[in-house]
Amino acid sequence: MNYRHIYHAGNFADVMKHALLIPLIRAMQRKDKPFLLLDTHAGIGRYDVRSEQAEKTGEWRDGIGKLLDAPPPALAEYVKLVRELGLYPGSPALSAALLRPDDRLIACELHPEDAATLRRTMRGAANVAVHERDGYEAISAFLPPPEKRALVLIDPPFERTDEFAALEQALLAGWRKFKSGVFVVWYPIKHRGPVRTFFESLKLTPLRDVVAVEFLRRPDTNPLGLNGCGLLIVNPPYGFEEEAAPILAACEAVLGEPDCSSVIERVIHE
Repeated sequence: MNYRHIYHAGNFADVMKHALLIPLIRAMQRKDKPFLLLDTHAGIGRYDVRSEQAEKTGEWRDGIGKLLDAPPPALAEYVKLVRELGLYPGSPALSAALLRPDDRLIACELHPEDAATLRRTMRGAANVAVHERDGYEAISAFLPPPEKRALVLIDPPFERTDEFAALEQALLAGWRKFKSGVFVVWYPIKHRGPVRTFFESLKLTPLRDVVAVEFLRRPDTNPLGLNGCGLLIVNPPYGFEEEAAPILAACEAVLGEPDCSSVIERVIHE
């Protein structure tokens, strides 16, 4: 992918990812005990979708732009939060808005200019720390957390040709250090081959209790375009699959093209 997220902010993949991030955070907050949210590839925090860069692709118009006036009930909380936060909020801004005072967010961004922008964006949030560092390395560096509870969002740009392999290696390293953590991995779907290979490789590892949640805006038959995306979740919170279903259905109804689809698949059983 040609990646600087300003070109893609607020697109259908962001809508799906961020709408599902909300119930994941809410699930972590069912217990009174605080938790760490580690965002490994955090970006700049907020994006002006009316900017010249964003308008070059206009992807937000087929994403959040279709939801602002009349969001379906399953996406109402997400859209309300987007409106309240102003410029389109990336995952660190959304997360920070939902965290309780004792919860913590560590947001990592490798690009120096983006890390500096993220620091400015998150300034004043006492429970947020921004680190300019490689997100994959951060997974092992910050786990296990002192809170003994963690939600780890791994959302790489997929610029590398070996991104799925790097993702698997980092995910396994983090899981081995903190096996009770909830690990959430975003991945693009252009065509099915790379995703299928990724899943089959994971099945050969010690990982257990793994669920994939996918939204295909169009059939995944054209490898040149982003046809859909997914979240792979290790140790999904109780009830998450039931909460995800209406969100995916709403994405299909509002953002899907003909022959769109969604699926919730148990990749590896407990």
